[in-house]
Amino acid sequence: MQAEATIDPTRADHEPSVTEHQGRAMGTRLHIVVVGDPALVDVAVDRVTQLEHRWSRFIDNSEISRCNDTRGIPVDVSADTISLVRHAIHGWTKTDGAYDPTVLDALIASGYDRSYEIMLKEGADVSLIDEAAPAPGCAGIEINDVFSTVTLPIDTGFDPGGIGKGLAADMIVEEIMAAGAEGAMVNLGGDLRVAGTAPTPDHWVVEVAEPSVSDTRVGLAVMIDGGLATSTTRRRVWTVDGRTCHHVIDPRLGRPVESEAQLATVISGRAWWSEVLATQILLTPSDRWEEVTGDAASLVIDLDGNTHIFGSMKDHLR
Repeated sequence: MQAEATIDPTRADHEPSVTEHQGRAMGTRLHIVVVGDPALVDVAVDRVTQLEHRWSRFIDNSEISRCNDTRGIPVDVSADTISLVRHAIHGWTKTDGAYDPTVLDALIASGYDRSYEIMLKEGADVSLIDEAAPAPGCAGIEINDVFSTVTLPIDTGFDPGGIGKGLAADMIVEEIMAAGAEGAMVNLGGDLRVAGTAPTPDHWVVEVAEPSVSDTRVGLAVMIDGGLATSTTRRRVWTVDGRTCHHVIDPRLGRPVESEAQLATVISGRAWWSEVLATQILLTPSDRWEEVTGDAASLVIDLDGNTHIFGSMKDHLR
């Protein structure tokens, strides 16, 4: 799935100052839009870089890597990382473990032990996949706010995964809005947050596409203020010796999930929460997709390519 903000200032009844940046960060495409002060785009880019260097499990000296490398020992971390871990634990708790950031060892056993680009180039090693075990869960993770430390249990690895991109988008949009932007969007590989004045009178218009080679458009989602995220089993896929693997792990089994859905897109108040719900949908039987959606909005594509709409998603799509 790809999600892109559609910008067409010629359709507006005013001429807002719109500044964009497109590049790569956190192993995916980065798209930033700021309405108002153009200098805030550079602030946003710098902040994405800072969060990536704190959270990426593919950067050896990141705070998350140090937590994973020294399990059982408290690690000094920034307030950003405390927030990331706390949000992940909250997501795990609220979904009864369907969303689980402690699937790191299962991801590595499935071959995802390097960045996706490097893994595809060099080939994946799935020699450990038959030794996969259920994820340990978050119950043993300790956060010390006084000393600003995180301690992972000996048997627990932490993968920031999609929630890191969603939370980064949330944090950065909120920060640059507080710094004076009229409107803002941060999109990290389809996990995005929008707020404030959009570049057009139609609010923020986001393209939602089916996750195939052609990225066929499913529809356009109109958003005013909130977060959108997608979880899919058709991106970040690799095959070794005829065995197909992907990055969405079933924490109950420690293996790539065999889902009834191939994609779930969720809109809610925050991108990080949308990511949690989208992941939960992929781990949930189809007769409970609406229940998982709850007060949010979701679009789910099943294995036969059929599209299912839940919650208020019909009000967003056009």
